[in-house]
Amino acid sequence: MSFGYPVSLEVGGRKAVVVGAEAIRQGKAETLAAAGADVVVRSEAEWSPSDLDGAFLCVASSADAATREAIYRAGRERGVLVNVMDDVAHCDFAAPAVVRRGELTIAVSTGGRSPALARRLRERLSDTFRPEWAEALAVLGEVRDETLSRLPDLAERAERWSAALDVEELTQLVRAGRRDEAKERLRERILDAREGDRERAEAVSS
Repeated sequence: MSFGYPVSLEVGGRKAVVVGAEAIRQGKAETLAAAGADVVVRSEAEWSPSDLDGAFLCVASSADAATREAIYRAGRERGVLVNVMDDVAHCDFAAPAVVRRGELTIAVSTGGRSPALARRLRERLSDTFRPEWAEALAVLGEVRDETLSRLPDLAERAERWSAALDVEELTQLVRAGRRDEAKERLRERILDAREGDRERAEAVSS
């Protein structure tokens, strides 16, 4: 099983069930709650199939094979997405190792083959993508919102962003506390390019 289709799930306001000591210890309940899920937590001894009624997903752990099978079966019967930790055969999805910087989310998955490698790669990415990336993404979002109406054509917009975005410059300026300058430079490059094209077109037509 490769879990070959990566997605980010919207769990806000949806029921999520966390079962088992290891799942609880690894903070699965807190992570789901932080994403807006309505979380129900159960130990291996106290859980019952009815806990999964109306649930969207379930993350579970157990050293007992029969318990893992029972949780997975209960989820399947109710149309619940289930991840039984360290038991790939009883997983509908793989939970990736994640680096978060504000709204920037970088996920690493090994298709369930090696969680240890996924964690190691997450550590490397954490060193590469420092806290300033959260602010850098916020700057990009603001510039996008401010220029969206002036770039209605999707293909043209993508082209201009590709040409204007200097990631190294952006992160360096943000890291140095020069957020406004970073924003203005990017905005000017995008819009000045458009204005330059318009002026050239008008000159040709005249």
